[in-house]
Amino acid sequence: MDFSLPEDLLAMQRAVREFARAELAPVATELDRAPRFPRETLRKMGELGLLGMLTPEEYGGAGLDTLSYVVLLEEIAAVDASHATIMSVTNGLPQSMLLKHGTEAQRQRYLPRLASGEWIGAFCLSEPHAGSDAAALSTRAEKVDGGWVLNGTKAWITSGGEAQLYLVLAKSDRHAGARGITCFLVEKGADGLSFGKPEEKLGQHAAITTTVTLEGCFVPDDAVLGAPGNGFVIAMAGLDGGRIGIAALAVGIARAAYEAARDYAAERTAFGKAIHEHQAVGFKLADMLTGIEAARLLTHRAAWLKDRGFRTAREAAMAKLVASETASRVTHAAIQVLGGYGYTKDFPVERYFRDARVTEIYEGTSEIQRMVIHRQIFRELER
Repeated sequence: MDFSLPEDLLAMQRAVREFARAELAPVATELDRAPRFPRETLRKMGELGLLGMLTPEEYGGAGLDTLSYVVLLEEIAAVDASHATIMSVTNGLPQSMLLKHGTEAQRQRYLPRLASGEWIGAFCLSEPHAGSDAAALSTRAEKVDGGWVLNGTKAWITSGGEAQLYLVLAKSDRHAGARGITCFLVEKGADGLSFGKPEEKLGQHAAITTTVTLEGCFVPDDAVLGAPGNGFVIAMAGLDGGRIGIAALAVGIARAAYEAARDYAAERTAFGKAIHEHQAVGFKLADMLTGIEAARLLTHRAAWLKDRGFRTAREAAMAKLVASETASRVTHAAIQVLGGYGYTKDFPVERYFRDARVTEIYEGTSEIQRMVIHRQIFRELER
């Protein structure tokens, strides 16, 4: 089995790493301390093709495979997780879902704008009282002449108020459970669509997150993505791919924290020698790197399987579970290696620590990932 990356992908990886260091690193701390949506740097990412990586060239995208996507997403996350989260959501949910389930007219209307970065996409599933139990959502869709009227509130929406396209999950048949959920395409500016104030979060401050409210929001019949009642299936399939992206993002955060700790341990001396020569620190670095490599392998395997058409619900959940929990452990350990300096804003590891925490929550908590893996274990036994 060949674990090496092809030369063309390695060249892209180097180019994206250089871009992230030149364009994102100088603004990462500023965006963390004075949050704002990073439109200018996102525009540059769009010009590089980073916001339409999985979208075919015929729709204005880069036409890359999932493995290439996660390799390059890791590079962005290693510099700034906020940019990586916006990149992950707009690539991995709206565009992938449109590509798989959209009509040709929907693809032609939205994919070129999203792939170029002219538009940003948002995914509206979670609600104030329906997060992990996504099928319990209360947003309603009522059929009227020529379309649908949406009413409800969505919570924790990345790029809320900043995105131009919102994929909204709503109950079109309140008696059909998950089979009564439909996915709608709602454009910013639609009557009845409004946004709450940005949430004050622990980390990833530039990945603006708000509530999204729909009050008598009319959308035409051609704004339905897929068939009515098939929205939950579409959303869950989208999340399988999205979770692979979040795994890559978590690996990037963990790598950045590890490298900061490694470099500090090489320079800092205590008791007459570099602190990495003390077993307590050296073993910590060894555990950090081992965890990162394991998480990356799971992520790359999930991406590789997806590219070959395999179902990846289990593999995506495993990758996200291990990568996100590894990121939390590694960033915690990095602060410990730096000691008091790691606790200050003079060094970036405290930001990595804060940014990593949400990777265990969004696009399915660690508990949900374990539920998915558990269910897949016994579904396989039943075959």
